Amino acid sequence: QVQPVESGGGLVQPGGSLTISCTVPGLTSKNCAVLWYRQAAGKQRDWVSTISSGGSTDYADSVKGRFTVSRDKAKDTVYLQMNNLKFEDAAMYLCVACTYWGQGTQVTVSS
Repeated sequence: QVQPVESGGGLVQPGGSLTISCTVPGLTSKNCAVLWYRQAAGKQRDWVSTISSGGSTDYADSVKGRFTVSRDKAKDTVYLQMNNLKFEDAAMYLCVACTYWGQGTQVTVSS
């Protein structure tokens, strides 16, 4: 079983930056893509970004040019660097790997 664990969420001002992580034990050996989703209170869960096992990346239009996803195979960890954060980026961020979901990490954008 694969159990992703997200971390790094917190409070940031608009225009600020934050990097969140998704650690998945055994990720590299399982050859799975990792996807990031986010869900704001009372709203649907939206896809944010994907990084494939080969390192290919894709982004939702709403974050393209501001967010960067990367992976450290040695640490079985995927990072989501978020720059120029906006109020509308505030949400619970969740990662999914090999169909297993993490519990999420909260990102709050507030002045």
